[in-house]
Amino acid sequence: MWDAFKPNPRNLRAWQAALLAAIFALWHLLTTPGLVPPLVFENDQQAAFFFGEPVKVAGRIGRWFFADADIYGHLAVTLVETLLAFAIGAVGGLAGGLWLALSPMASALLEPYIKALNSMPRIILAPIFAVWFGLGIASKVALGFTLVFFIVFFNVYQGVKEVSPVILANARMLGASHRQLLRHVYLPSATSWVFSSLHTSVGLAFVGAVVGEYLGSASGVGYLIHQAEGVFDINTVMAGILVLTGFALALDAAVGRIEKRLMKWQPRGGETERL
Repeated sequence: MWDAFKPNPRNLRAWQAALLAAIFALWHLLTTPGLVPPLVFENDQQAAFFFGEPVKVAGRIGRWFFADADIYGHLAVTLVETLLAFAIGAVGGLAGGLWLALSPMASALLEPYIKALNSMPRIILAPIFAVWFGLGIASKVALGFTLVFFIVFFNVYQGVKEVSPVILANARMLGASHRQLLRHVYLPSATSWVFSSLHTSVGLAFVGAVVGEYLGSASGVGYLIHQAEGVFDINTVMAGILVLTGFALALDAAVGRIEKRLMKWQPRGGETERL
């Protein structure tokens, strides 16, 4: 009887929802004054000051989207910055990774410089981009691009490098041209690596947009969070974080759906086990 309630593929969503509800319930218990004795702080007001109260956070989100309806303009700015950084960075990383992986001499020449750029903490470039491109969307897109590009670039580079030499030799023996090798051998080999990097890049694109808005902006969800931090309004800060997290998950889910559609040829875990 109890086996039906254990986590399994059929009730996985229910378990995930229950876990999320438990986290918010614990948050509510620990931060609402008078519900439980303080465990770490001197009094029960300090927990609410540092971590916010989920009921008030939910109320702030509700006012943003329904009562005041004043977040849509800020959210549109952040989403445009994120999508542009994500798209340009992904395309640039894909093209750069393919080119360098298929050009041994260029790879040998540029590899130390690319590794040096990748090792740089690119967040520190945000003030420089603000000087170069101003406080508009361009500086946020530039920062997001630097975060997304290298993730995609190195995954594509590695994916192309790991193409089986046997497959390449057989394709060449059958008379495949360079273009046919690129389309039917190199790209399929790199596809799984590309989508793996895209899932990581979604969050980094948001990071680039929000950090840029922190340093200088008059709009965007990062601007709202920065303004709230200035007056120690932790509930608004938490509300902004939850909103950004929700949209990052939605964008990641969209990438996942595209991946499933383009990767139909790849067997799933259950199918692999049966084979």
